[in-house]
Amino acid sequence: QVQLVESGGGLVQAGETLRLSCAVSGRTSSMHSMAWFRQAPGKERDFVAAISWSVGSTYYADSVKGRFTISRDSAKNTVYLQMNSLKPEDTAVYCCALRFVRDPLDFHPTNDRWYDYWGQGTQVTVSS
Repeated sequence: QVQLVESGGGLVQAGETLRLSCAVSGRTSSMHSMAWFRQAPGKERDFVAAISWSVGSTYYADSVKGRFTISRDSAKNTVYLQMNSLKPEDTAVYCCALRFVRDPLDFHPTNDRWYDYWGQGTQVTVSS
């Protein structure tokens, strides 16, 4: 089974920076897409960012575009989310997700139901 483990969350003040990591273990391949989602208390889970398996194309929610950067280190089987200029509204549990390629044309990176595996989440709290 594939396991995703997030780390790097914490408590910061508005304007500060955090870098989240998602380490992947188990039976994996290079042909997968990964994403970050977040969910605040009492709110639905929202898409944050994704990175594709094909050419490493990235996708961002409008709310984080220009502030967050998703990247990956294939050798370490790790995906990162660099979060700059954090705002209180960024407060949430951040989860990473993985989807193995099946049909390359079946591509829905912003849809949480599209992903096969999920991490447990890491809390990010941004105070004002």
